[in-house]
Amino acid sequence: MLIWVCGDLTVLRFVLDGIPPCRDSKLLIKDLKVDGVPLRIYQPKWPPTGKRRGILYFHGGAGTFGSITFERICRYIAKKCNSVVVSVGYRLAPEHPYPGQYFDCLNATLYFMRNLEEYHVDPALIIISGDSCGANFATVICQILVNKRDLPKIRAQVLLYPGLQGLDFHLPSYQQNARIPMLYRKLVIYFCFRYLNRKPSFLEDILQNCHVPEIMKLKYKKWISADNIPDEFKIRGYIPQKSTSYKHEVHEAVKELLAITFSPLLAEDSIICQLPESYIVTCEFDVLRDDGLLYKKRLEDNGIQVTWYHSESGFHGILAFFGYGIFSFLSGKKIIDNTVNYINSL
Repeated sequence: MLIWVCGDLTVLRFVLDGIPPCRDSKLLIKDLKVDGVPLRIYQPKWPPTGKRRGILYFHGGAGTFGSITFERICRYIAKKCNSVVVSVGYRLAPEHPYPGQYFDCLNATLYFMRNLEEYHVDPALIIISGDSCGANFATVICQILVNKRDLPKIRAQVLLYPGLQGLDFHLPSYQQNARIPMLYRKLVIYFCFRYLNRKPSFLEDILQNCHVPEIMKLKYKKWISADNIPDEFKIRGYIPQKSTSYKHEVHEAVKELLAITFSPLLAEDSIICQLPESYIVTCEFDVLRDDGLLYKKRLEDNGIQVTWYHSESGFHGILAFFGYGIFSFLSGKKIIDNTVNYINSL
């Protein structure tokens, strides 16, 4: 039933866009398009005492749903952090094929960074953020900007339960949370196919990591391995995967999963060591939990300061309920408030 609902993107998009909130008298909200990409810009109405932080926000939704109507979080952050927040409505797959979403996010970022004066933003206080696949986009954009010497340096990246790799679907979090809503283990693969605009196939083979050539497994085991996950995250159960055989036809079906864009955890140390200070949120009941833990380790191993918040009762997608009264979760509120405290500390 869940697969059927997710298969109808029209229904899924309508449901997950949520109920539009009422007008906010404390914010100036402006919509515009940059190279065809919708942006929604939130600015506090009260006069600034100095230049404000500028926060780019990329919403989650597996690259196939979600929009700039991710209002409640952006409004909350804009007010609580006295910041200009730019919500990026990157165009969705499959209508706009992968990797177009990354280009949309990059173009929106470049527009904002080149027009900071218009929004009274301090060029030393630019933050790139996102949740779920939006956190993946934020990660990739930060890696791309490392070599953009003509732009201000990013102050921090804020990654909320990010998905950062498509090599290993047998990490402890994938095993422990395989059947935990809202993101089942099989749904991850299903959404990958929808994102790539391909008919789902070889699901079981991909879950067994048969899509990864042996040479890649050996090369990246130092970065993507259950050995790098702290033992406390294996208490709920973890069985090391038995060796599986590489299948070329499976690799060809989803080889994009192994690209740096899809799997920014594979970026070389020469890039990682130049990244900005980072804030990472992980949720215990999330198949993507270990992606965040592995990236945290990679950043720290390269001398990057990381502030980490782990929600012990959180699940993937919990922030979609933020601001909906009795339907919201205390854990989600704690995540956002901790994130606000981090941003305000910068």
